[in-house]
Amino acid sequence: MAENEFKYQVYKTDEQWKTELSEFEYHVLRMAGTERAYTGELLKEEREGSYHCRGCDAFLFVADTKFDSHCGWPSFYKPQDNAAIEYIEDKAHGMSRTEVRCSNCGSHLGHVFDDAPQTPTGDRYCINSVSIIFKPKA
Repeated sequence: MAENEFKYQVYKTDEQWKTELSEFEYHVLRMAGTERAYTGELLKEEREGSYHCRGCDAFLFVADTKFDSHCGWPSFYKPQDNAAIEYIEDKAHGMSRTEVRCSNCGSHLGHVFDDAPQTPTGDRYCINSVSIIFKPKA
């Protein structure tokens, strides 16, 4: 049994994840991969609604907090609740940054940066479109 096997409220084996996600979704959500900049289907989404984790449907972001940061990925200035996000120090690729994961299932979402002075928080949650699902407001 892995050390953190039951760390998250939603637990699935790798085989279950591989069955439920496409190969690319698995690569991003479970292996901390990334989609190429400017290719995500939610980059230009501007409708009212909410964004949820593709892995477990946890509510992560309100559409009102999405902004165009010109980075190539959907960007938000705050999560719907700080408890929705898990923050992990990421020193991969010779950089020091903060990875963000869904705190409910541990799926990789993207990274957060403190380089958005144009927002109320100064933060930019740079999120892979493939990691989230958009739900339009009814």
